[in-house]
Amino acid sequence: MTIQMIIALGITVLMIALIMIEKLPFGAPPLLACLLLVIFGITDIKGAFSGFSNSTIIMLAEFMAIIAALQKTNFIVMFKKAMFSMANKGGFKSYLLIILVVMLGCSLFGTGSTAYYVLTIGLLSTLPYSKKLPPSKVIMTAGFAANHPLIPFNTALQYGIVIAVLGAAGQTINVSVFKFAMVNVFVSLGFLLNCIIQYKFLPDHPIKDSRLEEEKEEDEKNESVSLLPKWKENVTYAAFVFAVVGMLLQSKIGDAGYAMAGLSVAVILITGVLDFREIRDAISAPIILMSAGVIGVADALGSTGLTNLVGESVAGILGTNINPFVMIFAFCILTSLLATLTGSTIGTVYVFTPLAIAVCSNLGLDPTAAACAIVLSGWCGHFLPIDGMPAMILGYGKYTAKEFWQFTIPQYFIRLIALTVGSLIMFPM
Repeated sequence: MTIQMIIALGITVLMIALIMIEKLPFGAPPLLACLLLVIFGITDIKGAFSGFSNSTIIMLAEFMAIIAALQKTNFIVMFKKAMFSMANKGGFKSYLLIILVVMLGCSLFGTGSTAYYVLTIGLLSTLPYSKKLPPSKVIMTAGFAANHPLIPFNTALQYGIVIAVLGAAGQTINVSVFKFAMVNVFVSLGFLLNCIIQYKFLPDHPIKDSRLEEEKEEDEKNESVSLLPKWKENVTYAAFVFAVVGMLLQSKIGDAGYAMAGLSVAVILITGVLDFREIRDAISAPIILMSAGVIGVADALGSTGLTNLVGESVAGILGTNINPFVMIFAFCILTSLLATLTGSTIGTVYVFTPLAIAVCSNLGLDPTAAACAIVLSGWCGHFLPIDGMPAMILGYGKYTAKEFWQFTIPQYFIRLIALTVGSLIMFPM
């Protein structure tokens, strides 16, 4: 391990520690880490702060503004009423129903859709406190549910990567789309199992700051009526749909998909749904600073060669005489861990999957299960708040480090076990 790797890894660990102990304002630790990377010569200013020009961060900021506009519509009024009704009923059934509804929505958007999890967490953050079903129980579970499709028919990205890595390794295997989708079902069931187990242990606390009595009265008044005239409300819905279509078409039209979300924000400004100050506050939210900052840190860590070094070392340690379950599970842990730390999910997947395929070939085993599991494991990290989704959940839910890890660490291992088992069942080696 080189000096650069050690320094970059140390700065990353420091950043994570500062995020979790909450001694600095939310969003500040990644910016400090970026500055340290420049000072120690790991990267330059442009590279350290590249996250602020990252297309995903720009899209995230755009959707923050769109969600702020949606907060003024009857859709949110109805959503609040429906969620408040379930929260008032409380209990396990309402808790599980909210999670399943979010997972069903994820089926349409696909795993890892930034637009969907930003919308979901943003809407759930409006829930009022109820002792019967505290929003702190819902933000954590339903927030992560936005990454777990209940009916995974939209898995084109991950499936395409599986085919690509198998082809690059010289494996001409016909991978069943249905069986691959079923592997995703195992992951979602593992996630759901963790939610069920953790129901009694999730924290019970408000997620909003206390307000003045006048503001409470105003909120209650606004709960039954939209803040916008009908035509502005329709403009907001149209802008939202236009932005979502852009995200869904992004793989086909490139950066124009992100620009479509930006145009939606422009329409919201021009029509007066939000004024410039409201849009500025939305796109400069602390979550944007957090997400943009960690990208520079992740890129710097990946550029040191740490990912390749770890992959080659582990492949050598595993050797050619190891249980298939242990081998796949080990590579899933490494892939998800390094994808979380480096922020490069697809890049990490392309490093580790060929290594696992090579091990399978040496053992005389069908590598399909390994390829499917390792590719999907790239989207199964989230036990550290250094990515958009877990960072939003930590910030909006106002969780302590203990509360956050109490849910995410069991979730991490349960999902990877379910993923490994599912891959081996659907694609026997």
